[in-house]
Amino acid sequence: MPQNVTVDNLTELTKSGTVVMDIWAPWCGPCKVLSPMLADLEQELPGLTVIKQNVDDDKSIAEKYKVQSVPTMVIFQNGKAVEKVSGVYPKPKLRAYLQKVLARVQA
Repeated sequence: MPQNVTVDNLTELTKSGTVVMDIWAPWCGPCKVLSPMLADLEQELPGLTVIKQNVDDDKSIAEKYKVQSVPTMVIFQNGKAVEKVSGVYPKPKLRAYLQKVLARVQA
């Protein structure tokens, strides 16, 4: 189950492995589609961790990563933000993308 991220725990939650930060808002329809897919994929893909950040609770993280719209995923690998992806995608496409991300870190 994805953990909620704050300014205080962001570094700790992203320091190792492959982490997807789901930046979302409760009023966002596409966010309501993406979040459960990411939770499922966290269970299906070994080595993937998903964290969530509600922009209504704190905009500073979204501002730090220059997020312009929600949902946005910021991909971290071993503590470093390496990619940012906005929007929602069909689950098979999202799974394939995340598998490629995971394969890069294992290579």
